Amino acid sequence: MYDERLNAIEDEYAEVEARLSSSEVSNNPNVLRELSKRHKELSDVVGAFRRLKAAREDSATATELLEEAEGDEREELRLEVENANTNAERIEEELQALLLPKDPNDGRNVIVEIRGAEGGEEANLFAKDLYEMYTHYAQSRGWKIEVLEEHASERDGLDEVIFVVKGADAWARLSLEGGVHRVQRVPVTESKGRVHTSSATVLVLPEAEEVDVEIDANDLKIDVYRSSGPGGQSVNTTDSAVRITHIPTGIVVAMQDEKSQIQNRAKAMVVLRSRLLKAAQDAQESEMGDLRRSQVGGGGRSEKIRTYNFKDSRVTDHRINLTLYKLDAILAGDLDEVVDTLMAAKRTEQLGDDGS
Repeated sequence: MYDERLNAIEDEYAEVEARLSSSEVSNNPNVLRELSKRHKELSDVVGAFRRLKAAREDSATATELLEEAEGDEREELRLEVENANTNAERIEEELQALLLPKDPNDGRNVIVEIRGAEGGEEANLFAKDLYEMYTHYAQSRGWKIEVLEEHASERDGLDEVIFVVKGADAWARLSLEGGVHRVQRVPVTESKGRVHTSSATVLVLPEAEEVDVEIDANDLKIDVYRSSGPGGQSVNTTDSAVRITHIPTGIVVAMQDEKSQIQNRAKAMVVLRSRLLKAAQDAQESEMGDLRRSQVGGGGRSEKIRTYNFKDSRVTDHRINLTLYKLDAILAGDLDEVVDTLMAAKRTEQLGDDGS
């Protein structure tokens, strides 16, 4: 059954290649884009399957020769058989991972929303730390960041920041960052040196294209008003800020960073589409019996996914029981060890659910 599935994939791959070379497809951008995407999805599986077949052939040939070999040649052939079988086993493990269901959001850009939660101004200062952490991480990965909205708090923290991360593997590596992040440290406002516990929420959304989500203009309530800064003071003399309410779902998005009402409205629609896409995907998963907890819950400290402890320079991801004593490096954007471990744990869970 396993090989039958792989043979069918190889046949589809050949068919897709043939269609891609046809003039009918090359003259149709939409079909070309879809076929190119499918070709890329299949190529890794087919390549691994062909390597598996070659390893099996090597093992079979060496086994056949071993039956008639004598002396030192027998030991050499026995090693060839062992190496070929080990190679085949390794490729089979690779194929198991490749055959797991693909995340529909792979390859998309990512919208990240960070907000201070529990802890007052200390939570806002920590929200800024998290934003800088992800900014440095994006730079190390060669991704680009575009800030959509940013609200500074009274003591130079961040009440809220919303930004887009643009990179081919951004979703794969950031999708598991959503949740409540907890910090334990002595706040700058603490005069007696006591450690406080605060939290910030991180929401990670796949960026949606216009073709992904159809929005009826009649379902939108759009309000315009003057931008305001920390403390509520007006920072603009025109009604450039925009608040869009999607009436059927109650989702509200507000943007005020740009001086142009048109630009703020465009940015608000980007975020609205992404929130609607995420809501639709979550609803679909719920119908399939895969109910998931909301990424950020109520923002409470007890719902944390990760803790940053400054006293011990310790970072703990509670989902995978991973503890690293390199807080400064992680806050400076050295997130690969955490992200790689999270991704490996997710693959292991998927393989278990797949029955492999």
